[in-house]
Amino acid sequence: MPHRPPFIAPLRFTDAEAALAQVQLIYNASINHLREALQQYVSGTVPEAEEERARACYPFVRIHTSTVAKARTADKRLSYGFVAGPGHYETTLTRPDLFAGYFLDQFRLLLQNHDVELEVGISSQPIPVHFSFGDYDHIEGSMSAERRMLMRDLFDLPDLSVMDDGIANGTHATAPGEAHPLALFTAPRVDYSLQRLRHYTGTSPEHFQNFVLFTNYQFYIDEFVRMGLEAMNDPASPYLAFVQPGNVITRRVGEPAGELDALGKQPPRLPQMPAYHLVRADGSGITMVNIGVGPANAKTITDHVAVLRPHAWLMLGHCAGLRTTQALGDYVLAHAYVREDHVLDEDLPVWVPIPALAEIQLALQTAVADVTGLSGAALKGLLRTGTVATTDNRNWELLPDNTPQRRFSQSRAVALDMESATIAANGFRFRVPYGTLLCVSDKPLHGEIKLPGMANNFYRERVDQHLRIGIRALEILRERGPDALHSRKLRSFAEVAFQ
Repeated sequence: MPHRPPFIAPLRFTDAEAALAQVQLIYNASINHLREALQQYVSGTVPEAEEERARACYPFVRIHTSTVAKARTADKRLSYGFVAGPGHYETTLTRPDLFAGYFLDQFRLLLQNHDVELEVGISSQPIPVHFSFGDYDHIEGSMSAERRMLMRDLFDLPDLSVMDDGIANGTHATAPGEAHPLALFTAPRVDYSLQRLRHYTGTSPEHFQNFVLFTNYQFYIDEFVRMGLEAMNDPASPYLAFVQPGNVITRRVGEPAGELDALGKQPPRLPQMPAYHLVRADGSGITMVNIGVGPANAKTITDHVAVLRPHAWLMLGHCAGLRTTQALGDYVLAHAYVREDHVLDEDLPVWVPIPALAEIQLALQTAVADVTGLSGAALKGLLRTGTVATTDNRNWELLPDNTPQRRFSQSRAVALDMESATIAANGFRFRVPYGTLLCVSDKPLHGEIKLPGMANNFYRERVDQHLRIGIRALEILRERGPDALHSRKLRSFAEVAFQ
């Protein structure tokens, strides 16, 4: 029988803070149990004949409601915070240190909208030992290959069968006697993505902010770094810190160093999708990620950022202009998407429409006007609203018989890229508000292709302005608050209660 931490009996709560404290108590006891067992295993202080399997499980939160009457009297503008009908609802939880504010919000809404007790206890879902490691733990590196192999006999390892996206995809079927899900992601799925974020972006998940910019060009990152470091020299800046890959932290002038700042170290090479963070005290700052080129990267990063439950993400990148009336440097605000990226076809069928979100569209249009100073006809001359096509074939224009061109023309597309529809579709799938503002960098159908000298001049002239527009749009969304941002359009018939 596995060696477990002391049992903690389930308790019921009508106070969100007390429920969160119980989640933290259970989680910390489980993690400390695993870490102690792993340290003993690595050090070899316990003879092999006496070693026993160590197991600890995630905490759960559960509610039971026998009526929807209370939920139906709640604010009808809410897109989350209530269950779909009578029954038992449950989810496993992880990292209450990272998600404390988020959990409190969800607990308060459930208590408010259903007037029921929250039950908190120890679930039957084991915590994989790898997910108990701290950011700066590298325990496996000190073990032989044989000892690493034997870990599976004594510890629970990640199990992909409990990490699928069936809940988010709308394909999950609750078995008889099983509780309905309360959240889009189970605790193991969240932990898996937190590990992947650290790997792909080179920064710890706790640095990620609630508003995210994605780009496909390093030029934008260079400018974001310049702006971030400039903000740190301004004592009046609303941002407290700027974080770069390797968890290299620059504090705003006058701010004391954090206890882990000294552990940050510039990596010998950039990670695959480096992330940079302008940090605010309440987490409402801005994260920017260079996702590189292609829909595979776009899906990968949004699959993992989604578990952090951001309030919005935007794509800022370059595109091919498909209309003769467009000029290099014009902006395209996507109001629809043609999905020829194919990476999400198994998760989100292509027949599912990806709607434009009014809150995002208005913020982006307002930001363009604010930053450029244009209005009326002049603004419309620079900013075009239309359909964006996303392809997984970078050399689509070389295919014979012009078949892609014909499809794009039939769709009324005004621009083409390789990431935007993927990011929007994953935003739709994961209920994260999304938007796209692209800048025309070439017009291959009209003989205007990127050449080195021309491209460099273009980037110098447009990147700063485009980035400032994106940042201004996120500031507008932040000022309006999350309640005005999260849309019921992203919610299905029977939704989970958590945001």
